[in-house]
Amino acid sequence: MTTSLIIVLAIAFLLIVWIISMYNNLVKLRNNRENAFADIDVQLKQRHDLIPQLVSTVKGYAVHEKETLDRVISARNQAVAANTINDKIKAENQLDGALAGMRVTLEAYPDLKANQNFLQLQGEISDVENKLSAVRRFFNSATKELNNKVEIFPSNLIASLFNFHKEPMFDLKEQRKDLEEVPKIEF
Repeated sequence: MTTSLIIVLAIAFLLIVWIISMYNNLVKLRNNRENAFADIDVQLKQRHDLIPQLVSTVKGYAVHEKETLDRVISARNQAVAANTINDKIKAENQLDGALAGMRVTLEAYPDLKANQNFLQLQGEISDVENKLSAVRRFFNSATKELNNKVEIFPSNLIASLFNFHKEPMFDLKEQRKDLEEVPKIEF
């Protein structure tokens, strides 16, 4: 064997090892993101289970707020029916908006806010929302890691070769403008 052939084989071997290493790293990052979304799914399931109980409790007090309650139930049903991660993110953002509308509506019912069953359900939903917020942060962190690897050279070459692509974050999208708006305080 000549020295040049050994060098070429060594370079080819190192290149193959590097490609395998990059591919495996991308797979680990994708699996980490999917695992993070599985944690979100657990919290979403709890949230979806609590919403009908909360709505039925509110219905007794807020009979004429049927449109708001129907919007919450419709958004919840769409969220439950979503199959892919991206569809679930979109549906959950719509559900967040519907729940925010219901929270504003509930402020007009002091008797409801004092109801023990309602307070317990509200506490449970608040707990689930806090946990959901934490697992969303973890999911977005895992997504950021994957996206960085997919976009940064030279790993982007391997990513495009094996059909890895940038994934969406789980963010507020439409609700962001509502949160950035200064609240109106009237006396």
